[in-house]
Amino acid sequence: MNASIRPAAVAGMFYPGERHELLRQVRQFLGEVSVTAPQPKAVIVPHAGYVYSGPVAATACSQLREHAASISRVVLLGPDHRVGFHGIAAPSADYFETPLGIIPVDRQAISALSGVMIFDAAHQQEHSLEVQLPFLQQVLGDFSLVPLVVGSVAQGEVAAVLRQ
Repeated sequence: MNASIRPAAVAGMFYPGERHELLRQVRQFLGEVSVTAPQPKAVIVPHAGYVYSGPVAATACSQLREHAASISRVVLLGPDHRVGFHGIAAPSADYFETPLGIIPVDRQAISALSGVMIFDAAHQQEHSLEVQLPFLQQVLGDFSLVPLVVGSVAQGEVAAVLRQ
């Protein structure tokens, strides 16, 4: 069985595309904040280019730093900016890639979700999830990913998926 990888689509545009520069920038953003908080159930983070959203993303992700050992799976939900579709989309990929390496997609968790479809087109060029990954890679180290792009949905659909 060949593993499939969703390559970084916005590296070099929304954040540095070169590993060394990306590490430097993410570490700098994270080094400028220190947030001590109880382990959050959810974190809301902006998804613009790092020049705009980096400091806020670092502040949000720094809340996870002291809890990294107990976080093994991250569920990311982000809005669709490119395709226009109805529903909630997961990818068929086995891994997501950034210049910092690959992150395994939790295929088992995705297959257990009702109300989520496999729709790769929603993920191919979407930045809303991808820009979070380098911060998570730096703060958490190893984790699995449940990446979900949210298109047009009826009220309560996202909440129903999150309750599963």
